Amino acid sequence: MSHSLSLLLIDDNLERSRMLQALLEYSDIDCRSVDFAGWSQQPGVLEPGMTAVVLGDCRQDVALEALLTQIQGRDPHVPVLSIADWIGSQGLSAPLRGMLVGQIDLPLQQGQLLTALHQAQFYRQQREAANGQLRLWEDHSKLYSHLVGGSLPMRRVRAMMAQVADRDVSVLITGESGTGKEVVARNLHNSSSRADGPFVPVNCGAIPPELLESELFGHEKGAFTGAVSSRQGRFELADGGTLFLDEIGDMPLPMQVKLLRVLQERCFERVGGNRTIEVDVRIIAATHKDLDSMITDGSFREDLYYRLNVFPIEMPALRERMEDLPALLNELVSRAESSGLGKVQFHDSALLSLSRHQWPGNVRELANLVERLSILHPGAVISVNELPQKFRYLEDEELPAHLQQPLHAPLINDAGMIELSTASSYLPPEGLDLKQYLGELEQSLIEQALTEADNVVARAADLLSIRRTTLVEKMRKFGIVRK
Repeated sequence: MSHSLSLLLIDDNLERSRMLQALLEYSDIDCRSVDFAGWSQQPGVLEPGMTAVVLGDCRQDVALEALLTQIQGRDPHVPVLSIADWIGSQGLSAPLRGMLVGQIDLPLQQGQLLTALHQAQFYRQQREAANGQLRLWEDHSKLYSHLVGGSLPMRRVRAMMAQVADRDVSVLITGESGTGKEVVARNLHNSSSRADGPFVPVNCGAIPPELLESELFGHEKGAFTGAVSSRQGRFELADGGTLFLDEIGDMPLPMQVKLLRVLQERCFERVGGNRTIEVDVRIIAATHKDLDSMITDGSFREDLYYRLNVFPIEMPALRERMEDLPALLNELVSRAESSGLGKVQFHDSALLSLSRHQWPGNVRELANLVERLSILHPGAVISVNELPQKFRYLEDEELPAHLQQPLHAPLINDAGMIELSTASSYLPPEGLDLKQYLGELEQSLIEQALTEADNVVARAADLLSIRRTTLVEKMRKFGIVRK
């Protein structure tokens, strides 16, 4: 089409339709017109990307809900304007009602028309952006699979990583301690054009302030007591690759000034030297601190913050993605086993108890727990009683009846399937569908939580240590209806 704005007018009032079409064309708005019979018979009349559909008078017996559903089927993102009052708009579902973004009054007024078209454009942009983001999350759900977890927060992280991995810009990764910020940084490096170059991590909080400058920029022989030879700094070592500045919030203010200069000019001098060294380094920084509040109190430079925070990625806390707990445990058990520790398996009761923990140390705390259990109980099935006291959130008498089974051979139901109520660690001789099994386990725990909470979703979400909106999404996924 030659016009940036394009409308499809559906109207059985042919005289008015011709008049409106001429007025709109005069305003440089491309307008196609068709009556309702023609609309039904010509599926291609609604071209992809049209600004809006305009509904006029209909002389047929057409229900608004059926008409909007048909329009949505041809273009799921197109908004609808009307020049006539349609009966039934109040009874529409929210998605269909949302399609009706405005009304055009006659005689046509330029100001009102432009307002309605702006609303239509905004609706389409929002719908297309939301759909594009959803596709992005789905497309990248299998990327970075070593970032364990299929929860929505982790899918968002993967999608953002895919957007920025191959772009040579600074990234600031935020989140609580133990959420896996360095894992994200390494994966960004490995997925970038710098993957063949070095990945050099620096923990800014672990190096004494008086040694940090030498550590980052290197020093010349005799620069200070003990400098018996020249030494390259981390910037030089990372040339052509990625420098990961972990815990950037712990960097002293004087060093922040020097770091800012290097980021701006891409060059520096070693401590005690006067030769300018140029480097090609991508910076990825991470912190668990609130840099905004540090800027306010003067402990972090605002100009450095904006240099680092070109593309922010926030890591979710473990308590915000508890649905990933079984997958994380499986991964951590495998790592412990590969490092020579004993293999442990977790009973459903232990999973239920662990899901109630707040995990202030996040995945790092979970990894430490798995290593501890692998040493204390190699080859064992871990129930609530084997967990350290701080992780015991229920006793045997508090367990749902189906979790009070003894930890021995699994129970097989009449259909020959392993019962969900048995220990999750037993594998039938013929094997099982792990994805289906974990889904059934998750559904069972949600149903139990709803029962214990008298079907109050907010209380059930608290029992599962997940957000209410997350629980609602899962209930919809499994088709669970409150009784």
